Amino acid sequence: MPFNISDLYILLIEPSTTQRKFIIQHLEEAGIGSITGVVSGEEALESMANDLPDLVVSTMYFSDMTGIELVTKMREDPTTEAIPFMLISSESSFRMLEPIRQAGVIAMLPKPFTNEDLNRALLATVAYIEPGELDLELYEVENLNVLVVDDSNLARKYICNVITEMGILRDNIVLAEDGKDALSKFSEQEFDLVITDLNMPIMDGNELIEHIRNESAHPYVPIMMVTSESDNARLEHVQQAGVSAICDKPFEPAHVKQLLASIMNH
Repeated sequence: MPFNISDLYILLIEPSTTQRKFIIQHLEEAGIGSITGVVSGEEALESMANDLPDLVVSTMYFSDMTGIELVTKMREDPTTEAIPFMLISSESSFRMLEPIRQAGVIAMLPKPFTNEDLNRALLATVAYIEPGELDLELYEVENLNVLVVDDSNLARKYICNVITEMGILRDNIVLAEDGKDALSKFSEQEFDLVITDLNMPIMDGNELIEHIRNESAHPYVPIMMVTSESDNARLEHVQQAGVSAICDKPFEPAHVKQLLASIMNH
């Protein structure tokens, strides 16, 4: 049987009793029947050690750590690195939110959030857990060679988790830390797909795309950019450089699947 929202087991980290009750009420109204609520990061990690949740829903600030520190600890532990993470916070600072985006989150909801926002995030979680294999006309998914480029180790891990759930073999994924590192690996073997960040040191994603399109031996390889960049002028430069598709961080796995199917089938 297919996995549904009602099948999700959620771990909620929220130190405020009032806010915790409020979020649990909305989760129950969305059809969630299994929810554990804790008040601190250490409690959350202990809970995960005993019973892995399908989704972690967290605020930004606890007494012992921040949401950033919690998701970082999760991504660094092989047993919890693939668990989807949803942030619910009134935090608006780019400096605080950007590390969360880079760590790979299923959604970032404001306080207060709408039921529509919550339902979309829960559906994204279900799609992350059971995305289904990519349906490609020109390639065998298990034979795809993919280059993933991001200066964030956490982001690379998260992207790998997402695409391996779609049928791409982990052994066929090569990781690069920036554009320069990517070009070195790109010259050593042929790839069927490149997934890259935009903002990276040494050589950014825009420069990487320009080099692949204009100076490499494989200029027509599909390139998808996954980025939190919101500057329209910078994104326009990326479009002009020849990117095949652009996806926002945080991204919904179903949207990534749709974009990949689109660019790989043309």
